[in-house]
Amino acid sequence: MKTILTTGSNGLLGQKLTEKVLAEERVKLVATSKGENRYPVINGYEYAEMDILNIVQVRAVIERHKPDAIINTAAMTNVDTCEANKELCRQLNVDAVQNLLSLCEEKNIQLIHLSTDFVFDGADGPYKEEDAVNPVSYYGESKVMAEELLKNSKANCAILRTILVYGITNDMSRSNIVLWAKGALEKASPINVVNDQWRMPTLAEDLAEACLLAVEKNAKGIYHVSGKDYMSIADLVRKVADYWGLDQSFINEISSTSLNQAAKRPIRTGFVLDKTIKDLDYRPHSFEEGLAILDQQMKKDN
Repeated sequence: MKTILTTGSNGLLGQKLTEKVLAEERVKLVATSKGENRYPVINGYEYAEMDILNIVQVRAVIERHKPDAIINTAAMTNVDTCEANKELCRQLNVDAVQNLLSLCEEKNIQLIHLSTDFVFDGADGPYKEEDAVNPVSYYGESKVMAEELLKNSKANCAILRTILVYGITNDMSRSNIVLWAKGALEKASPINVVNDQWRMPTLAEDLAEACLLAVEKNAKGIYHVSGKDYMSIADLVRKVADYWGLDQSFINEISSTSLNQAAKRPIRTGFVLDKTIKDLDYRPHSFEEGLAILDQQMKKDN
């Protein structure tokens, strides 16, 4: 059985990976994150505190646990924060990846690295893996820089690009669009939602499954991983309202130009999933199926 080490294990995807490994026992898991473990179950895997910016600590953890594969979910993903703090963004999204890559090359460890639809400019989505990148934000730029490192590396590695991940887990450090929309509409709070950006939202469980499939199938190169439904952000929020029977009159559709965000967003992303479905046997849920899974999890927790 392979041993995988996950970075960013306290995040949404990191916790979903822990959950999946514990439920299915396909691999041995070493979960790592900065600070204390926030996952509620402590048995069945190992946890190591690891700051990916601390190369000495990263090396020590990797040498102690000797993973066959690393799934790098740790990143700075708030697009406006990346624009405002480019130095920290570069450290987390580029320099830390270089450090991991060097260790993976040296110790013959497979690296699965998470990237984003924001590597594209959004002029012509949905995109295939080989389409030209052209980021419109520093966040997107940092992810392109990391992708270049992997492409030029001698390590055995794969890049999984994803879009607008949603889901729920224990002790979340940040929300996501589905939980935000549901929470606001339940409180009858008016919300501004852009109607001129298109995405393919991704259930966190689907992305976790793709990560494990990439390890199992020894994937190399770039793979596009998202949900299968293409929709505007406004449509997405209306589907959330529909599913939970919430009042749509609180949804105020606006154009993204009126938001004055620090970072530009691509207009139309979305992915062509054919390669990932064929090579990795990836089977994404529909958005409605994803909401049903979320609903079940919320009921279980209450």
